[in-house]
Amino acid sequence: MKKAAGLWIDHRKAVIVVITDQGEETRLIISKAGKQSRRSGDSPLKGSYEPQHVLASDSQQKAFTGHLNTYYDAVIACIRDAESILIFGPGEAKGELKKRLEKNNLDERIIGIETADKMTDHQIAAKVRHVILNVKH
Repeated sequence: MKKAAGLWIDHRKAVIVVITDQGEETRLIISKAGKQSRRSGDSPLKGSYEPQHVLASDSQQKAFTGHLNTYYDAVIACIRDAESILIFGPGEAKGELKKRLEKNNLDERIIGIETADKMTDHQIAAKVRHVILNVKH
């Protein structure tokens, strides 16, 4: 085995486990995107609605997307040279990361994408070891 990586990811953090012949390393990347905020104010279906709400919402969405792009780039930088990549997590982030990996021509290295709820770092490392070590290279 040269290098394999597995990661648990959501929009707030990624726990990356990299396995090589020399051992195992766990890295944590924290997203600055935080939670995506919802638009507050009146609903256009219920009466008065001000266009400023849309502008604020659009700029918040752009900022959120920008933070996510930076976050995904940092994750990809950690796993770029892995021959095998396992991705798991609870929400949309794993699919979004897969799309980013496709754009970087790294999607052929993905050995699995799974839905997984919250896990401790030790549980994440154990899952990555189990899956990576049971996949033939």
